Amino acid sequence: MQDSSESTTVVVIGAGPAGMAVATLLRHSGIDCVVLERRSRDHVAQRQRAGIVETRAVRMFDSWGLTDRVLGGVPYDGILEFRVDGRSRLVSDSDGSDGPPARLCPQQVLVQKLTATYLEDGGDLRFEAADVSLHDLTGDRPTVRYRTADGTPRTITCDFVAGCDGDHGVSRRTVPDGVLTAYAFDHGIGWLTVLADAPPPAHPLLAVSREGFAAHFPRGPSASRYYLQCPPDDDPDAWPEGRVWDALRTRLGDPGLVSGAITDREIFRLRSLVHDPMRYGRLFLVGDAAHIVSPMGGKGMNLALYDADLFARAVRDSVQGDDTALHTYSARCLRRVWNDQEFSHWLTRTLHDAGDAEPFLRNLARARLDRLFTSPAAAGAFAELMTGLDPAGDAVAQKVPGNLSALGGD
Repeated sequence: MQDSSESTTVVVIGAGPAGMAVATLLRHSGIDCVVLERRSRDHVAQRQRAGIVETRAVRMFDSWGLTDRVLGGVPYDGILEFRVDGRSRLVSDSDGSDGPPARLCPQQVLVQKLTATYLEDGGDLRFEAADVSLHDLTGDRPTVRYRTADGTPRTITCDFVAGCDGDHGVSRRTVPDGVLTAYAFDHGIGWLTVLADAPPPAHPLLAVSREGFAAHFPRGPSASRYYLQCPPDDDPDAWPEGRVWDALRTRLGDPGLVSGAITDREIFRLRSLVHDPMRYGRLFLVGDAAHIVSPMGGKGMNLALYDADLFARAVRDSVQGDDTALHTYSARCLRRVWNDQEFSHWLTRTLHDAGDAEPFLRNLARARLDRLFTSPAAAGAFAELMTGLDPAGDAVAQKVPGNLSALGGD
């Protein structure tokens, strides 16, 4: 069967939030790109993950003039409820700045709207692309090869490849050994995550008790996502519905918690991972392909949107003759990655240690929570980290030279 060849400016590998954000922003800038996704459209559209698009990300879409088209969900009032041994404390993430607030927007809704916007603008999106492989990444014109759903081999020549295919995708695996440094951390904590047709809370709820951590988040007008701390190697089958609801009522301090049909449950281990640099030649890693962050703080999807914004702007500048932002892409992304990793780690340790850790660590964690609840300065720092608003830091990061050691002479 004869190979069919074509050419474009950017090939985007992966059609999740990172890939579709990259593609939508590029297309909005008038830059040609092709998106390749190994799964079906239905599979991608229904993957349920994070639910809050932080304030910074909402304002990023606003700066592109895309907020109304790509963001579903409802405005988030910025109030988090912390419940310690049944006692409720409300904390605001508002920093008092003007502009649109965060949105409660499940990942699948964001992906669906990004996909629709990209296609409405004439975008090229190819699902069920098999055997994707990347070649000549350190040359002037990389090539991407794949097979269509009917087995036809295809080759695309491009200027840049955006690796948006996650932690287990082909993009990062293509980078030669020794080029990237991986920084990995296992928190030693497991979460049972439960999706149920049950009333959402008034505010996202994080609960601490001697029985372990628990959380309750909205996932729509009549759906909720729950989290229960458990051993990282636990078995979901060890959590029948009765045990799940009993544990939630106890840990959330809500004996009257309304139950509902559980539609999904799984156990995952909290871990963090950062790869440095986020570029190899003309391959740029975006989102989970470059970094994984513990879910505490809701930074994973938002970091992917940040990467996508920087990459799209860098390509737009490059097309106009300025490669500066391409060279600083990795350094600028990684500054925010490490900042969000630190925040997520701090919040993870605080809320888990405050529950069932040994007494010294438990008292340290509870002192941190008390400071958050009583100190305006601590609450302000927390709000800045939750919203993702850090304009001064971004200005500094723009001046930081990227790691050019792995750019293939670029």
